[in-house]
Amino acid sequence: MLRTRPLLRRVALTGAALLATTAAIPQAAAAAGDTGPSGGGLSAVIRYTENGIPHILARDYAHLGFGTGWAQAADQVCVLADGFVTVAGERSRWFGPEAAPDGSLSSATRNLTSDLYFKGVREAGTVEKLLATPAPAGPGKDLRELMRGWAAGYNAWLAQNKITDPACKGAGWVRPVTATDVAARGFAVSVLGGQGRGIDGITAAQPPAAGPAGAEARTAAPQETDPAAAAEAAREFFDTTRYDMGSNAVAFAGSTTANGSGLLLGNPHYPWQGGRRFWQSQQTIPGELNVSGGSLLGTAVVNIGFNEKVAWSHTVATGTPVSLHQLTLDPVDPTAYLVDGVPEKMTGRTVTVPVAGGDPVTRTQWWTRYGPVVSNLGPGLPLPWTAGTAYALNDPNAANLRGSDTALAMGKARSVGGIQDALRRTQGLPWVNTVAADSAGGTLFTQSQVLPRITDELAARCSTPLGRATYPASGLAVLDGARGDCALGSDPDAVQPGVFGPGKAPTLRDAPYAENSNDSAWLANAERPLTGYERIWGNVATPRSLRTRGAIEDVAGMAAKGRLTVADLQKQQFANRAPAGDLAAADAAKACAALPGGKATASDGATVDVSAACAVLAGWDRTADSGSRGALLFDRFWRRLTATTPAKDLWLVPFSATDPVRTPRTLNQAAPGIGRALADAVADLKAAGSALDAPLGEHQFVVRGGTRLPVGGGTEALGVWNKIEAPWNAAAGGYPEVLHGSSHVQAVGWNGGHCPVARTLLTYSQSANPNSPYYADQTRMFSQERWVTSRFCERDILTSPKLKVVWPRERR
Repeated sequence: MLRTRPLLRRVALTGAALLATTAAIPQAAAAAGDTGPSGGGLSAVIRYTENGIPHILARDYAHLGFGTGWAQAADQVCVLADGFVTVAGERSRWFGPEAAPDGSLSSATRNLTSDLYFKGVREAGTVEKLLATPAPAGPGKDLRELMRGWAAGYNAWLAQNKITDPACKGAGWVRPVTATDVAARGFAVSVLGGQGRGIDGITAAQPPAAGPAGAEARTAAPQETDPAAAAEAAREFFDTTRYDMGSNAVAFAGSTTANGSGLLLGNPHYPWQGGRRFWQSQQTIPGELNVSGGSLLGTAVVNIGFNEKVAWSHTVATGTPVSLHQLTLDPVDPTAYLVDGVPEKMTGRTVTVPVAGGDPVTRTQWWTRYGPVVSNLGPGLPLPWTAGTAYALNDPNAANLRGSDTALAMGKARSVGGIQDALRRTQGLPWVNTVAADSAGGTLFTQSQVLPRITDELAARCSTPLGRATYPASGLAVLDGARGDCALGSDPDAVQPGVFGPGKAPTLRDAPYAENSNDSAWLANAERPLTGYERIWGNVATPRSLRTRGAIEDVAGMAAKGRLTVADLQKQQFANRAPAGDLAAADAAKACAALPGGKATASDGATVDVSAACAVLAGWDRTADSGSRGALLFDRFWRRLTATTPAKDLWLVPFSATDPVRTPRTLNQAAPGIGRALADAVADLKAAGSALDAPLGEHQFVVRGGTRLPVGGGTEALGVWNKIEAPWNAAAGGYPEVLHGSSHVQAVGWNGGHCPVARTLLTYSQSANPNSPYYADQTRMFSQERWVTSRFCERDILTSPKLKVVWPRERR
């Protein structure tokens, strides 16, 4: 039953009463929640303000989880239900085995491989065992209560409401869930960078066949993996700039701000569709928790956010979250391997998956003391299982269900020191850095993530020939699994064996600025570089991405200017400066003007007149604003050029570790491929029906409710802070949809009062339901570069002109 509380409605509508009773509202609402429905079911008070943002008020963690599950279901029921089908291993049953998942909970390329893995996890009781592990290695009591409440809230919404989203209206796969289902979704998020990226290889790994053909395979010469090719494949596989997740974040210290308080700008880059979207809320248990921000769908906590005293964001880290162990197999049994000369039998995990319109599919996965046997890490890095050798994937985050504990602890922190302590106690972040600022002016960058304890010494002593190639290139260790002295060991401050303790994480405290744009920790502050960490954490003294270089230039300049405010953070988010343009546009225009007859040969051999492009490139304002003329032309030219031209041929001034922000630079106007890239770019724009100087937003846009919304921002290759990744579709006019990029953006500061000064923006809006009023409202705001003024304190919530108060309750 859903009821509007008369007391809260009257308070919201009566100004004088509102002002008189603001301070008492949390206690009054909590007391109302205390009464609950008859039968003692869960309930919560939800106050909705502008843009459908819920402020969830509850008396304890179970009730808070209930309100959160209810409110998430109201906005995202179909996306949530789809994810629960994934972790149940039932995608093939409902959607067919050959279709591709949306990629939000793993990198499996087919529903069948996704199901084989997740159903295997379920049948092995993996999540249940982790739930039964006492804290701190396992999840804490508060989180368990949150997950229990979340499942109850989601189920209550399903039972009491009709689904209007056409994506799953009337679908049989939308079903109630349990707390274990919620935890299973958290497990999937935890292993996204490890087992989740290796699912195709885990489910494909099979021992050499029995019989004559198998005997021939077992006696054949072992297949060799080319070390140089493997090193490059591993580097690409773990390259964070290639992920569909990224992020920028910067914290400014009080020494750089107008009032001595810290500032934080968080700009995570996540998918715009599917189950890895953020969702906004405020969670309040009076006297216990009061935090606002973005939650990954299906989680019961705020993952990125702020409270009265501290704000934080995350960026995808460069730490390599897995290692490989090269197994020496028993000569008479390819499903047994040797450790110090003693055979050890693999464990077969046989899984049967129901398939729509066909017979069930049964496969066996093979598990070792190190983890599952894997046949590849992407198509470029084959790991063949021969008669003598196999490879096992070690992913310590497969034993980590603490990520939400970490988020909850950070939500209760009161300073950057408290954030650091939360990370130290819970050790739950699998694949991200943390950047934070507080009201006292402190800043923090730390790469406190769960990584296998691969020291450089261990890698030097125990790497196989393959590992000696991949470890320096990517941080991927390939250790000799036949040697007991190559075990990973433990740090005394680690809560689980085989991982680094938090004391080893690269960390920077109280620098004037701390910034990360998905490169390693090395240049979190260019004046105070971090060094001395093991290779698995990331590299040092290597070229940075254009996004990192541009970001450091921007934020270092802001810090030097000083007197910063939240408004300066907002300007930075939408400055849309394209560092690639600053570096190369003028020289590209000169190279264009030097082409004989103004013509160049395109990739297809056609001769293209590019003469008109020269002036457009020269006149471009070097930004990726939606109104920028020439931005689209340079974008297509730069993507084409950098896809085929190595950096050594592109720049006249090479990279220097002593000047990493400014190098490499100076475009080589004679670089092979410039003419071809110009010709291709001009042809691209012609095919899209675009003038060479058309405003970017005419051809980079999204369509919502039949309305075309221009989108500013730019791709990774351009180095734009406001990252936008969109597939080129000339027939649809250019870039007609955003796949991933800026998502839950927050600019947060403090002014000495009890309420943080915060501006937020959820770029793709709160709901995936096209029938919801909150399906495209913030997307329109993003298009117009407008922000949501956060309502954090009770007075702000209750004075919202859009205030709507509901009290969802559990029926029993």
